Amino acid sequence: MTRFLTCLLAAGSVLFAISPSFAADSDSKKVPKALDFKMKTLTGKEVDLGKYQGKVVLVVNVASKCGLTPQYEQLQALHKKYAKKGLAILGFPCNQFREQEPGTAEEIQEFCRANYGVEFDMFEKIEVNGDGACPLYKYLTSLETKPKGAGDISWNFEKFLIARNGEVVARFEPKKKPDDPEVLKAITTELAKE
Repeated sequence: MTRFLTCLLAAGSVLFAISPSFAADSDSKKVPKALDFKMKTLTGKEVDLGKYQGKVVLVVNVASKCGLTPQYEQLQALHKKYAKKGLAILGFPCNQFREQEPGTAEEIQEFCRANYGVEFDMFEKIEVNGDGACPLYKYLTSLETKPKGAGDISWNFEKFLIARNGEVVARFEPKKKPDDPEVLKAITTELAKE
């Protein structure tokens, strides 16, 4: 009986010694990163954004009938110039701002192709603000990202820059054009990091 109790106490001591780290591991939650989400393309195909890990990613909410719509041209120019160096541009159509993206997926795709020759990845129409905001945008807008900080998307063509490691490193106002020196510097700085 004494031997049994000694073994039981020894086993209990071992469990006690390892249980704090086990409990910490099992109770800790993985903090999400911007590329931990799944989204659907304009054609309805589900894409794990993790496939962009290792690239520099520019996430933009876009619209076809906005005064800022010509930014598609600059986004496409960035895509042509930097895609082979590791830049991925992700366009997310949104109709929340004065209904400036009313089209269907097919209409949006045709508009972007015909008017701006868009070749970068385009995703299904989403909401970026409010209760209906998709999880990706709920995450992005929760971050205190410079220079804008946390908070709702203010208009079409707001931009988030994601580093190769999946961390959001910059957020730019809609009127800050894709070819603005500040945006270009942020992109090229991240592309230079391997």
